[in-house]
Amino acid sequence: MRYLKAVATLKIDQGRCTGCGFCLNVCPHEAIALDDEKAAVQDLDACMECGACAKNCPAGAIAVQAGVGCAYAIINGLITGGPPDCGCGEGGKTSCCS
Repeated sequence: MRYLKAVATLKIDQGRCTGCGFCLNVCPHEAIALDDEKAAVQDLDACMECGACAKNCPAGAIAVQAGVGCAYAIINGLITGGPPDCGCGEGGKTSCCS
């Protein structure tokens, strides 16, 4: 499943990462991989911002705004038959993903 390009909020602080791999085990779309024994974003566009990685990171090395953004926007667009749109319209934008 592909989401909107380059808009997911997933960030990994490799300095804090211990390389435990918990994030890899819980990510449903393999958005994260180990790179030199540290977690790294492998495929940002595969991230659905579920937050499982951040909630299961004992080192607190992962940040993601779970429950917002692209996943909701895509579902809303599919339901309404229009473009992906979360409906927030903040800052003059038509959606938070534009």
